[in-house]
Amino acid sequence: MNPEDFRYHKEHTWVKVSGKKGTIGITDYAQDSLGDIVYIDLPEVDETVESNSEISEIESTKATSSVISPVSGKILKVNEELAESPEVINEDPYGKGWIAVIQLDNPSEVDDLMDASEYEKYVEEEEK
Repeated sequence: MNPEDFRYHKEHTWVKVSGKKGTIGITDYAQDSLGDIVYIDLPEVDETVESNSEISEIESTKATSSVISPVSGKILKVNEELAESPEVINEDPYGKGWIAVIQLDNPSEVDDLMDASEYEKYVEEEEK
């Protein structure tokens, strides 16, 4: 189940907004599709990213996949624990498996993202 207070991008990333900051990660659907995650290339702190652009790469036993930022802004913090234990993303994609915290350049971008029910419908369509 996808958390109701998150917003979702069509590239299977999520953002949880708190004030002018957003925490970013990949969805449960994405981690399940990837399989066992063995490595993540974390973004750089202080890097400026655009929405719809790659912020990192995840390698799994099946494939390497880009992580696309759902919002624009400056990276404030990255989840260093993932460098040692990338499998945390498989275990807890909406909690301990977060990837980065970003200072939102344009908080209204969040309005363009899907809510939980829209995202679930999107995934169902994609699986057909």
